[in-house]
Amino acid sequence: MKSCPCGSGAAYSDCCEPIITGVRPAETAEKLMRARYSAHVGVQMDFIFETTHPDHRTGYDHKGTREWAEGADWQGLEIVDTKNGGQDDAAGEVEFIARFLDKGVLREHHENAQFKRDKGRWFFVDGAMVKPKPIIVTKIGRNDPCTCGSGLKYKKCCGK
Repeated sequence: MKSCPCGSGAAYSDCCEPIITGVRPAETAEKLMRARYSAHVGVQMDFIFETTHPDHRTGYDHKGTREWAEGADWQGLEIVDTKNGGQDDAAGEVEFIARFLDKGVLREHHENAQFKRDKGRWFFVDGAMVKPKPIIVTKIGRNDPCTCGSGLKYKKCCGK
């Protein structure tokens, strides 16, 4: 059994392949997102283009998208959150992180992707990159409990 690249745990032949090959449509926005990730892994750019809503294909760079997909060493897909996008919805949003190696450097493509159902089929509409959350550094006093969880004061533990 060849596992599906989308990370669902199912066999590719039962998961994304039937969607990519047109045997069956994606039932939800998330399933389309997973199939689009698998299509990037398999460099199936016609599927990426065809599942982009016709109103949003202007400026689509078929060659550039293919080069990116071919040049990446895909490491996995994480679905962070979904809003709507179910079988009875007209629109949905899928927040995801696609991890890949680019020239040996691990990169993350973190996006909120918008989807729309049109004539019973799900389409990708647009996406917005998710900005990294800022790291909040709080000042630790010498007499505060140590952040490592030892139960000692900071000055007697990690603050030496």
